Amino acid sequence: MVAVRKVLTTVATLPLRLLPRDMSIRILSGELRGWRWIAKSATHGCWAGTYESPVQQLFRRHLRRGSVVLDIGANAGFYTLLAAKLAGATGHIHAFEPLPRNLHYLQQHVRLNGLANVTVHPIAVSASSGRAQFHTTTHASMGRLGKAGDLDVETASLDDLLASLRITMPDFIKMDIEGAEGEALRGATTLLSHSPMTIVLSTHGYVQHERCWSLLKDAGFDLQLARDGAADGDYLIVGTK
Repeated sequence: MVAVRKVLTTVATLPLRLLPRDMSIRILSGELRGWRWIAKSATHGCWAGTYESPVQQLFRRHLRRGSVVLDIGANAGFYTLLAAKLAGATGHIHAFEPLPRNLHYLQQHVRLNGLANVTVHPIAVSASSGRAQFHTTTHASMGRLGKAGDLDVETASLDDLLASLRITMPDFIKMDIEGAEGEALRGATTLLSHSPMTIVLSTHGYVQHERCWSLLKDAGFDLQLARDGAADGDYLIVGTK
């Protein structure tokens, strides 16, 4: 079934090479079927509606109407849109993305779908607030904070954002920030002490994974390993409290 789906997606994407870069189309399947998406903004699984199906299922399982959601490392905004639909008009989604290319598409997707329950923050979440270097790559989803970075970005800790009222206490956090997740959690001690809350966290590399697991465990989360990192070194933690 997976092989067949990949073949069908490959065939279906061939005409996309002829589309203008910023042309929007309708998402073909899944929870976001019919929503607007810029075809060339991210992996084709996004417009097909099949992107990271197990993670989409986690969103469906844990999000409720009225939820406050933090999408940290929003990229072009697929999970921002999914959260916006599931949380509904009474919920609110805070989407964090520092990379200008991704930020452009994220803002476009929010606008194209007429979302009033999303706030876009052009910042990188880290242990402290200020400025830092961001290392860009040829792959838009692989950028990360790093001393050898080539882009200067604004940073903020979640605790500072909470204290300044730029965000409210979340019910659900999705975080995928390419190895900076330990620093982001370190700057969220107050926020993570509250409950109830669910976090879906992608960790990159075994050392980073162990660090994040320990931080969340100490904060009182019940943890499950949803992906073991055996294939590519990327783990997926689901924490609830």
